Amino acid sequence: MAKTDIQLRETDTIVEEIDRLHQAISRRAHEFFRNKTNGSPLVDWLTAERELVWKPAVELRTKDGQFEILAAVAGVEPKDLDVQVTPEDVLIKANVDHEHTVEEGTVRMCEFVSGNLFRSVHLPEKIDPNSVKAEYRNGMLRLTAAIAKAAAPRNVEVKAA
Repeated sequence: MAKTDIQLRETDTIVEEIDRLHQAISRRAHEFFRNKTNGSPLVDWLTAERELVWKPAVELRTKDGQFEILAAVAGVEPKDLDVQVTPEDVLIKANVDHEHTVEEGTVRMCEFVSGNLFRSVHLPEKIDPNSVKAEYRNGMLRLTAAIAKAAAPRNVEVKAA
């Protein structure tokens, strides 16, 4: 698939997105806590997180001066993927819906997930956000990004005042 099939955006920070998700999980975990649904705050938090977020498996590797991120996002249309990049982070998001209809027959078991796909990857080195390319094939999202070149040291002339 071509790069234009995937929404790719440069952003200043992904902190707001992570904070919004954290607040949603916190609200849901608090509902569990108030209703005494589970046994402990940790169990409440983990249950809320599983209910609200789907975290796809990812792999990060370095090759030829660039990072490559592979994300297993089978079942998600490329047009539904929202990829945000900063010099230090990559954020992959999508809304995933999986529904059953009567015409499809009686469902006996289903492990497909619905909800928010949300995965952030903090990079060990800075990248050039303008160099990021995205490709989707066979359920795998492949992102490549050039590692930013370190600024060369330079001499600064000191002038007498």
